[in-house]
Amino acid sequence: MQNIDAIISILKERYPDALCALQYDKDYELMIAVRLSAQCTDARVNLVTPALFERFPTLDSFADADVAEVETLVHSCGFYKHKARDIVLACQMLRDKYDRRVPDSMEELLKLPGVGRKTANLLLGDIYGQPAVVCDTHCIRIANRLGLAHGKEPEKVETQLRAVLPPEESSAFCHRIVLFGRDVCTARSPKCGDCPLRPYCKDFSGT
Repeated sequence: MQNIDAIISILKERYPDALCALQYDKDYELMIAVRLSAQCTDARVNLVTPALFERFPTLDSFADADVAEVETLVHSCGFYKHKARDIVLACQMLRDKYDRRVPDSMEELLKLPGVGRKTANLLLGDIYGQPAVVCDTHCIRIANRLGLAHGKEPEKVETQLRAVLPPEESSAFCHRIVLFGRDVCTARSPKCGDCPLRPYCKDFSGT
């Protein structure tokens, strides 16, 4: 797709630092933060994780944690019972099966409780620098508006984006799309008049 290079270039210029918005120091902390971010804002997660990571400073401490205590600490992120359980079980698996390391393959990551393709792609891209396409709501919405993909099913959109994105650009592209989706191409009131990608947007009417 001939437009993809121009779209990537524009996003790079606007967002030179294509970084994950979630704050973490250790690989497994990113896994935990991404799990907490489901149906929750990154900003809220970043408010919760400092106290959580201070209370449980190691992977082993998470693996041995009382789920009820984790629930209390992550309560404000929503769906806290499921998230707390998944966090403890996933950390137990990292300790017992994966030598305390976050796996570096999609197949193994998907075996971890609470880890789906979106989370796995983010971990592969940010931790291991692998080509990854993180299909969150921003990515799906904007990919459709730009004609880079069609449909709302994350796995299908991921497949379509992998077909057009240069592998070395894919992970950073998805981080930039998230920033762009929050900043300009919002779901309900996109700032079309100020959008640098409007020449490539099939939804832009010019009004």
